[in-house]
Amino acid sequence: MNIFESIKNSWQMIVRNKVRSFLTMLGIIIGITAVMIVLSVGESVQGLILNEVKSIGSNLVGILPGHSEENGPPSSAFGIVITSLKYEDGEAILKENNPHIESLAMYVSGSDIITMDNNKVSSTFYGTTASYLDVQNSSITEGRFFTKEEEIGNAKVVVLGSQIAKHLFGEQNPLGQKIKIKKTNFIVIGILKEKGGSLIQNEDSNMFVPISTAQNILLGINHVSFMRMKIDKAENIDGAIEVAENVLRNRHNITDKNEDDFTISSTAQALESISSITDALRFFLAAVAAISLVVGGFGIMNIMLATVQERTKEIGLRKAIGAKNTDIIKQFLIEAMTITFISGIIGIIIGSLLLILISIIVNALDYKWDLIISPVSIILGFFVSIGIGLVFGITPAKRASLLNPIEALRYE
Repeated sequence: MNIFESIKNSWQMIVRNKVRSFLTMLGIIIGITAVMIVLSVGESVQGLILNEVKSIGSNLVGILPGHSEENGPPSSAFGIVITSLKYEDGEAILKENNPHIESLAMYVSGSDIITMDNNKVSSTFYGTTASYLDVQNSSITEGRFFTKEEEIGNAKVVVLGSQIAKHLFGEQNPLGQKIKIKKTNFIVIGILKEKGGSLIQNEDSNMFVPISTAQNILLGINHVSFMRMKIDKAENIDGAIEVAENVLRNRHNITDKNEDDFTISSTAQALESISSITDALRFFLAAVAAISLVVGGFGIMNIMLATVQERTKEIGLRKAIGAKNTDIIKQFLIEAMTITFISGIIGIIIGSLLLILISIIVNALDYKWDLIISPVSIILGFFVSIGIGLVFGITPAKRASLLNPIEALRYE
């Protein structure tokens, strides 16, 4: 029997036992679909995050509290509170007057239900410095940003993102109006220009107060969560980082860099770190999704064993007219691989349709989502589905080849 006849027999078996075949193939279909979605969505998410980081600016340097290992960010990047950075540390870096450090902004944050008369909205507020606009490449569309004097003087003023301004004030002019944050009244002095949604920080839905006000009145802390330095040119980033490191080590009495209680990284370093983390996560999730392929493989083995029993007489007849054991093994392996190959094709088609749907939904939410149907996942789907047929079809194929032709012909 040649390969085309074996494929034809496989198809006839699938059609003859539609429900059983579908349930058997379902595990492979789900597994291939899941692996494809995980790999492709993971690649799209990775691209989305990296593009968000790039949009912040290639000439920015971040300073986070806490020491980091060589291959990862400090724990403060995951929300753990570390209090090693102070406002005075940022001021000390600026006092070095390094010509390549154009500006430096410091940040703390909190959240609250913001109220204006009867209007309420949940929002994140940031305590920051007067240099925020320059560092973040933001601009004011109405009013003004707060000054250096307000930055250090516990001034109860606030600058609103465009979206939260609309939520609170509608068509009214927000400037000069009062809003309440953590039971404290603030005067609105400015509205930021609309930027659009972002995974890292949606400026449009946030609000900004002087950092001293946030620390002393709203949060009751004396540390900063992180800093950002704006460097004049990309080639001067390393020199600026060295200046900042020296300042912080002197202020924190650190003599060994391995004992640093801070982490300084450029956008390029952040991109590299994010890529390594997302790559590892993506392939870990793909491995978890692939477990369903193993389950599907056992289903294939089950249907092939049942097929061997159903076709015992046929096998005996073939062996009686001269078919060798290798011919029988080849026949059943081809049939098993045909079933898994068809399952793989269906899984790839379903996975592609789901990826298109995900892309439409995410883009409708105003995020820039690239539709990526990973070639790796398609190729992997083809070869894995065939491989599963080969691996899980070998036992039924061997059992079929070992049947005694005389006993097989007598089988009813």
